[in-house]
Amino acid sequence: MKPVVYILQAVLLCVTLLAGKPGVAGGWSGNISTEWLAFPKDALSSAQHKSYLSFALDPEYYNEWDGGKISLTIEPFLRRAQYNANRTHSDIRELNIGITSEYWELTAGISKVYWGITESEHLVDIVNQTDLVENLDTEDKLGQPMLDLTLVGGDLGTLDLFVLPGFRERTFADVDGRPRGGLVVDRANPVYDNNSEDRHIDFAARWYQYLGNWELGLSHFHGTSRAPELVLTPTGPFTAPVLTPVYHQIDQTGLELQGIFGAWLWKLEAIRNVGFANSPYFAAVGGFEYTFVLESGLELGALMEYAWDERDDAASTQFQNDMLFGTRLTFNDVQSTQVLAGVIVDLEGGGRSYNLEAERRLGESWKLSLEARGVFNVNPGDFLYSSRRDNSFRLTLAKYF
Repeated sequence: MKPVVYILQAVLLCVTLLAGKPGVAGGWSGNISTEWLAFPKDALSSAQHKSYLSFALDPEYYNEWDGGKISLTIEPFLRRAQYNANRTHSDIRELNIGITSEYWELTAGISKVYWGITESEHLVDIVNQTDLVENLDTEDKLGQPMLDLTLVGGDLGTLDLFVLPGFRERTFADVDGRPRGGLVVDRANPVYDNNSEDRHIDFAARWYQYLGNWELGLSHFHGTSRAPELVLTPTGPFTAPVLTPVYHQIDQTGLELQGIFGAWLWKLEAIRNVGFANSPYFAAVGGFEYTFVLESGLELGALMEYAWDERDDAASTQFQNDMLFGTRLTFNDVQSTQVLAGVIVDLEGGGRSYNLEAERRLGESWKLSLEARGVFNVNPGDFLYSSRRDNSFRLTLAKYF
């Protein structure tokens, strides 16, 4: 972990030096929230519960100097959860120094980077580790130590180069946590392909450019896979087996393509992965969103995406041969009310999963969010069968400051 220590020491030294300089636009923002997570059905395990309360604090400090050429970002995160021991956790989402010039930008420290454009699956998003105990939608990320150099080339596009020291293991629910699969993931005994284990230094690069109505992105990642292979591991003749996370060394090349043509938005993500479970594979997800603008000002979007994975039943995801049908409602009102709903249909097994996300501002600084997620019509042998009793409702009330 020495490279990580060196980066953090350099960032903290810069913070100390900058603390004595007059800043511009410095201050804290963020939110504090309470969440109620409820499950209408009884769990598969007697150790699990039907509802969980939790509290989260997500503040962010930002300051800049020298006309915005130097910036400091600090974002800690803390959640205190009922019952689920692994969900009570803290993290440094961001702690970095940014230096900007006319043709390049350098960010050093702990940061969050997001790649991808599709709704149903985020294939190309591979820099930061997923914080899976926060939400199964894979959009919450752990902070990643990194050096990020951005080269701004104008008509030649923009190139991001990453050095990623220090691997972060994926978070999973504990034995008493929900939702989770039927078996517990043994986070205490991960297995790595490389002898360096979580000290391996990874590398990544992404080039993107706007070509008329299209946005094109090409990326490559070399290092430890963020998504582990979960291997069934016996624990004894009278105890249940566990799932051991195995982190492979991979090379993954990604493509992002997005086109805007009036009310049409076309999207595609595709990857080629070499190294996962010692077998290279292709995967892709793509589709469209069409937006209707009504006289009332309401925007109604119709979404459709198709996801395919060459590994078929051996894939570590539900998206092997699946279709997403969804809708997005944007009310364009003072309260910024939005609703996103979708159903994913397994075109082979017939299983279905659904997701509903709705949010609305309350007053000047409060926001109420509702999420419903679950599965139905799943059969034994389906990827989602172990989640058949984990249909859930999530209600979150957040105070912003």
